[in-house]
Amino acid sequence: MRARLLPLLIVLMAGVLLALGFPLAVSVAAAQQQKVVVDRIDDTARFAALAQFVTKRSTGSRVRVTDERQQTLQNELTRYYEVYGIRAGVFYRNSDPMGRAPDGWQLPHDGAVREAFDEALFSRGSHDPRQVWPWQRGRLVVASPVISDGDVVAVVVTDSPTGKMRSKTLQGWLFIAAGEAAAMLLAVGAALRLTGWVLRPVRVLDATTHDIATGRLKSRVASAGGPPELQRLARSFNEMADNVEVVLEQQRAFVADASHQLRNPLAALLLRIELLAFELPEGNEEIASVRTEGKRLASVLDDLLDLALAEHTEADLRLTDIGELVTERVGAWRPVADEKGVTLTEDCPAVTGWADSVTLSSALDAVIDNALKFTPSGEEVKVRVARNGESTEIVVADRGPGLREDELARIGDRFWRSAGHQNVKGSGLGLSISRALLAAGGGSITYAPHEPHGLRVTVAVPRTHREG
Repeated sequence: MRARLLPLLIVLMAGVLLALGFPLAVSVAAAQQQKVVVDRIDDTARFAALAQFVTKRSTGSRVRVTDERQQTLQNELTRYYEVYGIRAGVFYRNSDPMGRAPDGWQLPHDGAVREAFDEALFSRGSHDPRQVWPWQRGRLVVASPVISDGDVVAVVVTDSPTGKMRSKTLQGWLFIAAGEAAAMLLAVGAALRLTGWVLRPVRVLDATTHDIATGRLKSRVASAGGPPELQRLARSFNEMADNVEVVLEQQRAFVADASHQLRNPLAALLLRIELLAFELPEGNEEIASVRTEGKRLASVLDDLLDLALAEHTEADLRLTDIGELVTERVGAWRPVADEKGVTLTEDCPAVTGWADSVTLSSALDAVIDNALKFTPSGEEVKVRVARNGESTEIVVADRGPGLREDELARIGDRFWRSAGHQNVKGSGLGLSISRALLAAGGGSITYAPHEPHGLRVTVAVPRTHREG
């Protein structure tokens, strides 16, 4: 969950920072350009003031004065170009130069300079030239009209290089980028702390839920901080787990007590049946049927008591040679298989696993017993031990009639028996007891078809010890 929540928070924070950073970057660029434009407007205004006195060509005694003022204007333009490297000129309405620097600079027929000149002819100064961005190599053109007696008689034009301005803009952007990067790092750190604080109780709850699902019913959610809602959820979960454990304990106690209490009256009933049989003719079918049902009921009660004890008993796990244990159990069942005409074989290399030897033996007895029950004479039952990842598996494959897909889903349920096997001896609790015994030690039992016919039962125990 953290891997999904953390990128979402980071993307949102990055979006907020970018939403703030882009307008700020545009503002920095606009401010740098506006500062240059204001300087150029001041410069053009100064040149326009000088040009006002030379726009009219005087005659007679004033010609020399006019020439001196024009020369002064030319000198100022030349010095301005030499110092700042900015082209500047004063042009009459017909584009003829009054003064210019560098010498030979002419008004182009089109482009930014011509547009600024034409706009100034209408008494409009260049207050808002087009924005120049750091990646553009454009020039900044500013024009101001020279007004005499209310008319525009000439235009002052400056054509500035933008390298220095773009460099300052880029420096401002780098500063913003550094600030954004620092803010992003802080945001990521805050997101890590926030997600850790929010999800810590969820992780603890998930681990506890897994423990309970795998049979460790004593597990509870420890206090892990976090939002009040998740703390309340943890307390509610612990209360629920306590109630479920109490209900399960009551159920187990009831099954155990009922099984135990019924055994005494059942034993007395069977004894009375035996006494009654002495008074009936020998070979009476009814009394034989009653004996059989009584023994079957006694077997069911014993299995119920075993099941209750299996669900309540904790496994004593030890590192066990599974191959040796399976070989021993197969050897114990081989006489039964020989008597029925079934071939019982094993492939049991020395493989270890963590298991309760008594529990595993009981589970194997139940599985092999079922395999021999349903395998007809002349067929084979194979028992194989092998490693499979983190587990050691014991596979028992028979050649019996097998089960349908819907029956495989129900095998192992309490008292369940296939419709085709109702007449086979058994209570329907053997595999349930095996499953409970294995689950207590972290093991499992699964079922699958065995081609071309039969059932394959896989008993798995962990290869490494798991605490708790």
